[in-house]
Amino acid sequence: MRRVSRIAVAGVATAALAVTVSACGSSSSESSSSSSSSGTSKGIGLAYDVGGKGDQSFNDAAYAGLVKAEKDLGVSGRDVEPQDNESDADKVQRLETLARSGYNPVIGVGFAYAPAVKEAAAKFPKITFGIIDDNTITASNVADMVFHEEQSSYLAGVTAALTTKSNTVGFIGGVDVPLIHKFAAGFEQGVKDTKKGVTVKSQYLTQTAAQGGFSSPDKGEAAAEGQIEAGADVVYAAAGLSGQGVIKAAAAHKVWAIGVDSDQYNQAALAKYKPYILTSALKNVAGAVYDLSKSVIKDKKPLSGEIRGSLSNGAVGLADSNPTFKNNATLQAALTKAEAGIKDGSIKVKTS
Repeated sequence: MRRVSRIAVAGVATAALAVTVSACGSSSSESSSSSSSSGTSKGIGLAYDVGGKGDQSFNDAAYAGLVKAEKDLGVSGRDVEPQDNESDADKVQRLETLARSGYNPVIGVGFAYAPAVKEAAAKFPKITFGIIDDNTITASNVADMVFHEEQSSYLAGVTAALTTKSNTVGFIGGVDVPLIHKFAAGFEQGVKDTKKGVTVKSQYLTQTAAQGGFSSPDKGEAAAEGQIEAGADVVYAAAGLSGQGVIKAAAAHKVWAIGVDSDQYNQAALAKYKPYILTSALKNVAGAVYDLSKSVIKDKKPLSGEIRGSLSNGAVGLADSNPTFKNNATLQAALTKAEAGIKDGSIKVKTS
């Protein structure tokens, strides 16, 4: 058994995810001429978050789940990119177009889709909708796919504390929102619980996603440069596409980066930086996309309600692809202890 939970991004469905089924129904305003009115599926519709496909992180994890579902379930899929400065109405139109075209399930990647998923799901009650990173929608045809990001971030903090030589580490969040606060809180707690006297420098790139916090590698690089110049020798980024800039800066200065969402050590587009990617704090977005698709297309028992991934069900953890990380016996022993504490409740990880 591995000491640290590892989730392959293209990986296996997380059938063990706990499911809480919502009892709320939804009203219908769906057109009777819609090809989706029968509830059958021509495949999977996936609408990306800001940064789009190619971020080597959050969106690419969702895409990996789509690819696996296409292969295993024998269906097609359609994935749609976001537009700059788009409105909720644009997102609604994107989701409704996928539903009207017969795609089922239709999945919004990211909390920004919450208003759009709520509106579209009410209009297409026979279509299953999914949203990743939001649990505010209570409709019988919506699956809220969320994660305990603070738990994997705590382990990232343990890793940073036991790796730093300067006793200064950094956290860079893409946008100053509650979701990213979870990453920051878990990381800082993991550092402080592990090694006294380590300074954590935290920074958010923007106040809103529209300002480019999740989609601007240049902003991530500049922020990382500042933290490294201030002494940080391990930098953890939860910033989507912007995280590529953080990794670039870490490699340029020969310090450690900790990636997020996907196993960034193994991402082809980041290959030239991989000697400086120590690990990545993962959440199995790929498995969430796959499991929802399978429940609709193969099992004919669509998931709904809150579906939350945690260390206990294997849906969050740390990647162990880098041998420097994997073969550090002292670090692995500390991570094993921390993971056990989180699972048994003796370590309660903060979310803000």
